[in-house]
Amino acid sequence: MTRYEDLPYRTCVGIALINSEGLVFIGRRAGGIEHVDDAHVWQMPQGGVDPGEDAWEAAKRELYEETSVRSVEKLAEIDDWLTYDIPRTVAGRAWKGRYRGQRQKWFALRFTGTDTEIDVERPGGGVHKAEFISWRWEPMQNLPTLIVPFKRPVYERVVKEFAALAGK
Repeated sequence: MTRYEDLPYRTCVGIALINSEGLVFIGRRAGGIEHVDDAHVWQMPQGGVDPGEDAWEAAKRELYEETSVRSVEKLAEIDDWLTYDIPRTVAGRAWKGRYRGQRQKWFALRFTGTDTEIDVERPGGGVHKAEFISWRWEPMQNLPTLIVPFKRPVYERVVKEFAALAGK
């Protein structure tokens, strides 16, 4: 069995979807073993990068697969890959025990559509499994307090990098 410290990070993307009022999309997760309580079940869209896939293309694909959103403009991306470790207590159950956490490339996107485009119940035209059970627009500065605690440093960095794009 591979030691926790020797496990690799799962390559993934994260998306800060910002509307015209400077608010950011967050979704309430449908479930997950990493949830510690009902207050920390919100997150921005994120997901894995397929082998050979470009991170920007992965970001657009993941956004569509989780929210049905395609009406976006790329505003920025964080140059660094941001990482977080999942707690050891759930590492063996998350991602079939193959990863210790995720390394994420984050993108800020301007949402250019209308709220009716967003469909988290039947994302991607109903082809993809729902990741979220509800969603809302939230001020960017609130995001770190809504995420599971072990992801908080990543969200703090995302807020720091993208705050000006949200007008705050």
